[in-house]
Amino acid sequence: MKRSKLRGAFSDLEQAIMEIVWKRSKATSDQVRQDLEPSRILKESTIRTMVSRLEEKGHLRHTVSGRTFIYSAVEAPQNLAIRAVRQIVEKFCAGSVEQLLVGMVSNDLIDADDLRRLAAKTKKGKRNESD
Repeated sequence: MKRSKLRGAFSDLEQAIMEIVWKRSKATSDQVRQDLEPSRILKESTIRTMVSRLEEKGHLRHTVSGRTFIYSAVEAPQNLAIRAVRQIVEKFCAGSVEQLLVGMVSNDLIDADDLRRLAAKTKKGKRNESD
């Protein structure tokens, strides 16, 4: 899978479809359509088109059972989030995670106490890994 296929944000509908597939682990297009109801009433063909596009973009893959395509996610949502944050750090923070975190604190996205707790957890995690 090429990394370039995974670029770009999801549309609202793509995000909703991915959340269903992540939640279910595997889903048919009909299951996706049913899970989207009643908030979104869409034709089966629309859902098939959307899951096919998500597969072309490298986010989904499928297996076949009889004549039914069963879709699963290529990556966990956390992995996509990490890649997105990495791109933000590279594009907007000159590659500095510290610059991103300082900006998050400065703009009240997280507070300094949260950062200290996270630092303590990561330090504790690293100690456990070296044991």
